[in-house]
Amino acid sequence: MSLISPAARDALETFLAHQRSIKGAADNTVLAYGGDITEFLTFMTDHSGQTQGLGALARITTRDMRAWMARTRSGGVGPRSLARKLSAVKAFYKWLSQREGFEPTAVLSTRAPKFTKKLPRPLAEEAARDLLEIAPLQSTQPWVGLRDTAVLTLLWGCGLRISEALSLQGSDAPLPQVMRITGKGGKERIVPVIDAARDAVDAYIAGCPYDLPDDGPLFRAIRGGALAPRAIQKAMASARMQLGLPASATPHAMRHSFATHLLNAGGDLRAIQELLGHASLSTTQAYTAVDTARLMDVYARAHPKA
Repeated sequence: MSLISPAARDALETFLAHQRSIKGAADNTVLAYGGDITEFLTFMTDHSGQTQGLGALARITTRDMRAWMARTRSGGVGPRSLARKLSAVKAFYKWLSQREGFEPTAVLSTRAPKFTKKLPRPLAEEAARDLLEIAPLQSTQPWVGLRDTAVLTLLWGCGLRISEALSLQGSDAPLPQVMRITGKGGKERIVPVIDAARDAVDAYIAGCPYDLPDDGPLFRAIRGGALAPRAIQKAMASARMQLGLPASATPHAMRHSFATHLLNAGGDLRAIQELLGHASLSTTQAYTAVDTARLMDVYARAHPKA
């Protein structure tokens, strides 16, 4: 951040602190915001040939924004990533303009590039079951296989995000029938825990060679530290290769599958929204893969004129 003026640097740090403490943004979100906005401020310094103080930032024009977007795209950044960067810059400018009292229209009116949203690709029920059966075989250490199976069972059986599963503490075990999970933005939700998930976690605990104190992480890495998502991703990648599943069969796809399989079995979309911890129903709809045949079946059975 050496090319950014002290005033702009302080403003960015204050903004990030605001996002973390007031908005409840996750650490990864704050980190991404910091990187994206720093890149933007650095570009504006190069583009104008002078350090960008707060006064200069308030005078950024539509042409400046177009130049930044063109440079970013030419650097190999795709439309989806550029849209994310623009969203971060807009959030910063909306906050900064309110604090400094300037008009941010040039920034806020900049249109994001169009891109096709990737729809989640859940696994078939049989494929999800096969993954859980083969997961214990991906490590030469039996307890590691039990650990990976327990985490994946929480993703598919309870709809947890991988970060939520790995944030469980020793005090959470043995798992109750209902858990209170803190998700994105500090939002809490109540999640029923199926017997299969409790059994998988119990089996892991029984085989784990490390002590699991109440104030420590429940899931442990090979050397006893907190388990990182990468270990579960690698185990899933190995399992899907053996089963001939596509690269879209990731740990997060297990959460997609949780939602889709519940809906296909007749689950209520609003209830699934609560179980997943989504703020918007449209987000839940994107997670669920309802085929046309099922929609027509629901229509034929439920509509009075069908």
